[in-house]
Amino acid sequence: MIHLTLIPYLRAAKELKTKPTQHSVRLLSEYGVHADIIVCRTEEPMYRDLKKKIALFCNVKIEAVIEMNDVSTIYEVPLEMMREKLDVTVLQRLHLPVEKEPELVKWREFLDKLKYPKSKVTIGLIGKYVELQDAYKSILESFIHAGAMNECKVVVQNIHSEHITPENVAEKLKNLDGLLVAPGFGHRGIEGKITAIQYARENQLPFFGICLGMQMAVVEYARNVVGLKDAHSVEMNPETAFPVVNLMEEQKKVTAKGGTMRLGAYACDLKPGSKAAEIYASTAITERHRHRYEFNNDFIGQFESAGLVLSGRNPESGLVEMIEIPGHPFFVGCQFHPELKSTVEAPAPIFVSFVKAAKQTAEARNEKLAITDEK
Repeated sequence: MIHLTLIPYLRAAKELKTKPTQHSVRLLSEYGVHADIIVCRTEEPMYRDLKKKIALFCNVKIEAVIEMNDVSTIYEVPLEMMREKLDVTVLQRLHLPVEKEPELVKWREFLDKLKYPKSKVTIGLIGKYVELQDAYKSILESFIHAGAMNECKVVVQNIHSEHITPENVAEKLKNLDGLLVAPGFGHRGIEGKITAIQYARENQLPFFGICLGMQMAVVEYARNVVGLKDAHSVEMNPETAFPVVNLMEEQKKVTAKGGTMRLGAYACDLKPGSKAAEIYASTAITERHRHRYEFNNDFIGQFESAGLVLSGRNPESGLVEMIEIPGHPFFVGCQFHPELKSTVEAPAPIFVSFVKAAKQTAEARNEKLAITDEK
């Protein structure tokens, strides 16, 4: 049992207070839950006498009182835990052998790049839940992983899709180095997403669409390049004349939404020579899914004739998993959710590649501004 507790710091008295910790440990003990280790969250360093006091009143060894200072990033926490020997204490308490200390070389390299970036990029995150950051938590963390890999800081600018119109889209997106249209569902803010995607496609702004983001990229391309003016997803318009995004046939008779979900990991074959194959350095990948609607394969011929590359397909069903536009700095959409597999030591390749493209866009803009200033 590891008890995480707050040690509040009273600035007027300039001291840390242990009473809340003592009370919470005692209360849990009354219910039969006895702390083996107490982790003390604190904004000021703890001195040894304070640890002794907590150990005495909470009936644990002093080595089991772990100081956990506030840090600048959550990714520093494991190193702080090691410094306090929390790992050793846990192993000893479980009567497990204590081997040599983990090196965490890759973790330290990541942290160094994260804390000391060499450049900065600004990515616009287009969604309808931008006021709720937890809704896009996995995406934001993936940008941290990919940013460190590219040795640059990724600044995410939240843009509500409901506020984007053809009249203001250039003003809202003009200072971005890349554009990500986020996953989601429902009608709200859809036209704003389509307008933003059109701007990115026409103005060579690196674009990345995930799930619904890819589907709206398909709709935008259908309307403005293929020539299917009323094209849409049947999720938004069940009566559309050109349902370029649709339910699979076996899903249409299922009324419970959960029953039509395509969940879990699925294989994806990537087209040799495509941007997708370059990103993953492979032609066979597996990614996680969570969605209901799919690219409508009835329109494959029209899209390919109009220049859209369908670069990823499921080998069993033939469903389109990735799209891209050749010749664009970066215009990629994926039906799956790569953010769900991204980690510190293995950042999602597609995020790494997207941030790299945004970095190149930022460098080109800065170089152009420098030349203008010289003139």
